[in-house]
Order: sequence, then C-alpha cells, then structure tokens
Amino acid sequence: MTAHDLAGLHLERAGADGPLVLCLHGIGSSSAAFTPQLRALAPDFRVLAWDAPGYGRSADPEHPLTLDDFADTAAAVIRAHGGRAHVVGVSWGGVIALRLAVRHPGLVESLTVADSTPGSGTSPDKAAAMRARVPELAELGPRAFAERRAPRLVSPQAPDALVRRAVDTMAAAVRLPGYSYAAESMATTDLRDELAKVDAPTLVLCGAQDRITGPDASQVLAGGLHKTAYVIVKDAGHLANQEQPEHFNAWLLAHLHIVTDAKTSKG
Repeated sequence: MTAHDLAGLHLERAGADGPLVLCLHGIGSSSAAFTPQLRALAPDFRVLAWDAPGYGRSADPEHPLTLDDFADTAAAVIRAHGGRAHVVGVSWGGVIALRLAVRHPGLVESLTVADSTPGSGTSPDKAAAMRARVPELAELGPRAFAERRAPRLVSPQAPDALVRRAVDTMAAAVRLPGYSYAAESMATTDLRDELAKVDAPTLVLCGAQDRITGPDASQVLAGGLHKTAYVIVKDAGHLANQEQPEHFNAWLLAHLHIVTDAKTSKG
C-alpha cells in the first residue's frame, strides 16, 4: 500500500452509532492493543482501531513512510468515516496523533495521548536507541524480539497472562520494513516546538510505572499543550490502557463525554 491508500489497511471496528473515535497503537503493537477500549466505548461511540501500514493485518507500504505519511493516512481514515474524530494514541500512536492534530486540525475533535513522548529525536542517544531496534528485529525475528522487549511494557507486578499477551501481540504485529519506517519516524521527530500549535482538547495519561517513555515525557507533553489534563494511572506500566483498563477507560470516557457535551451545548 502507499501512504493515504486505505485499501490495504486493516481496521477493527466497534459500535454502530455516535461520534467517531480512532485508536492508534504503539510501535510494537496493533489494533489488538485496544480490545478493552473497543468494548468500553462501543455503547456510545463508533470506534476504529488500525493496524498501521506495515503492521499486523495491514499491507506493507510500497515505499518508506515518514511521520507525516502516517499522520496523513490517519487523516484519510477519518475523512473516509465521517470527517472528524476523537483520536486516541498510545506511545508511537500518540506521536502520530499529535502530528495529525497539527497537520489536520479540522479533523480532530479531541486527543487522548497515553504513555507517549515528543519523539525520539529529542536527543541523539534516544534517536540512536530507536534506530538500533531495527537490526535487532532483523536478527532475532518477531517472536524472539517480542520475548526480549514486551515484558518491560508492563509493570513488574503485572500478571503472567498480561505479559504473555503483550509478547503475543508484539510478535504478531511487527515485521520489516514497516517497523523500520516507524522507528525512523520516531528517531527524526521532536514535537516540543509543535505542541503549542495543537488546538484540540487533550487528555494526557501515563502509567505510574512506565519504564519505556515514563511520566517525565508525558509531563513534557502536558506542559506544552494549551488545553490539557494530565493523569497518572496507578499500578500500570507503559501499557496502561491494557494493564489498568477500568481506570484508563473511566478517564477516557469522561474526557470524550466532556468534549462531546460541550460541543452539543454550543451547537
């Protein structure tokens, strides 16, 4: 598939009516990461969760994709399903969501950015570490790569079943060249100067025990955005939406309903 081409893009769907919500997963994941959110949001919202281009059940891109390409493809999904959406992004998906809000502000009703970061281009060390993942995946293959990396995505006290699910999700989602394009999109990105341009009301969440991006990175996002609320999710690691879905979903639903009700009252 090419950037903006939706023919090869896999979307998980839930709900039949209500405002549109688009969910964008992290760099080592897929639409499967949002199973708890699809169930929780379906009664009140139309929910889409993508497998990003080159991930999971989506087709491989025909050429390298930049962060702008991923954001523009997300914009094409929104246009194809009604024209505006609440966008939920986890980790890399949050970076895409923020760039989407800058490039296509008219398509974004609100943002929820979870366990995310301004990008790995904020320092040479972070950029190098992100790029180093690509030869690691090539050498190990998806299963061994996932077994090495996925356990750190949850808190140390996470149940074994959640750890196994994180490994299985990553192993089924990642492959080359899609992962390499995603890693490069992170390595070349520093959103700190763009945050002030985001006009959409934004909920920033982070697991208290996130060992990947960490609360400090989420605080940078929350501090740089104008219309924002910042929430720490107790007893959760980087996959806060999966490790503590009840708490995560309660905050997410409250945010979505506040924004939706405010729009209705203005209309």
